[in-house]
Amino acid sequence: MNLDLSLEELSFQDEVRTFLRNALPPELAAAGRHMTSVFCDPAFSLPWQRILHAKGWVAPTWPEEYGGTGWSEMRRAIFAAECARAGAPSLAPMGLRMVGPCIMGYGTPEQKAHYLPRILSGEDYWCQGYSEPGAGSDLASLQLRAVSDDDDYVLTGSKIWTTHAHFANRMFCLVRTRFEGKPQSGITFLLLDMASPGISVKPIITLAGEHEVNQVFFDEVRVPKANRLGEENAGWTVAKYLLEFERGGGSAAGLKVRLGHLRATAGAEHLGAAHARRRLAEAEISVLAIDISERRVLSALASGEKPGPAASMLKTQGAEALQSIDELALDAAGAYAAVHQPQARGMESGAPPPVGPEESLTTMARYLNDRAASIYGGSNEIQRDIIARLVLGL
Repeated sequence: MNLDLSLEELSFQDEVRTFLRNALPPELAAAGRHMTSVFCDPAFSLPWQRILHAKGWVAPTWPEEYGGTGWSEMRRAIFAAECARAGAPSLAPMGLRMVGPCIMGYGTPEQKAHYLPRILSGEDYWCQGYSEPGAGSDLASLQLRAVSDDDDYVLTGSKIWTTHAHFANRMFCLVRTRFEGKPQSGITFLLLDMASPGISVKPIITLAGEHEVNQVFFDEVRVPKANRLGEENAGWTVAKYLLEFERGGGSAAGLKVRLGHLRATAGAEHLGAAHARRRLAEAEISVLAIDISERRVLSALASGEKPGPAASMLKTQGAEALQSIDELALDAAGAYAAVHQPQARGMESGAPPPVGPEESLTTMARYLNDRAASIYGGSNEIQRDIIARLVLGL
């Protein structure tokens, strides 16, 4: 197992760094630095997506036949790491990383021809309709009703925690088309237009004071059956396939950037104490372990092997390391972290000067938003259960 970069990979790394240095506008880099969650405002993510699309680098994980790069696993990892180091805003994952691969796997030729180019260009901005007020971790209990009516389904019910639904013009959605039998066997996967009559989006303001998630209501919304992905009542299979992409990807590069920024900006009075140095060292050890584990997974994938339960391990460790770094940053910021001043983050013209150091502007929002990292994409408890079964045989 070789964990070092080859000469060809080092050359590619230099190519990516040169591109980012020349192509990433300062205002988009500033937006990337001030992100407080995994989702960036589309006012900044979409311009960056258009730049990457023009370069041909917008979809590193897609096959070349659908407009992807055809890169190896290691090239994808190098690209992600360099984007994190450069502070590039993240691209919305719902289209490129989630429903796009699902459409490749389960879509008709007509669906692929229509949706995939629009995902690449950013013309379609997607949200995910999975969770409901009574169906979160137990997603199979969802109740959004879809009644067959000639060539349409008629939807009645609601979805919740729908990230960026207020921006999206498309949703991929799980609905219930059969109520008898095993719950998983009555679920259907639909692609729908957010401008359809009967859809209303209500904001949910997070603890961080931000509008990122929503509740979406469906009042007899008609969705053409041509927008179904896969067979009727077989949506659970499609949803499980999608989760493979939602839980994929590495986190070490971003964690390294956060740690480096913390070391560079926190005052000596905060990191000079023995207990603070110990906590920082523990966080650095965790990130180093995640980095090595990610490299092992990449090496296995490059050799045609399956990483097994490593994805669950990396998801759990990455979330907990992220939260530890947030707690350190909160301590370092002190009282300045409590000042709520999103308007001073420098992403709008005429923004007022910050109260306190600039690095404290997003500390509290990141801390609050990242509490969800151990829940979304499969809670850490679920991931540990997977590890216990697949590794320990329990």
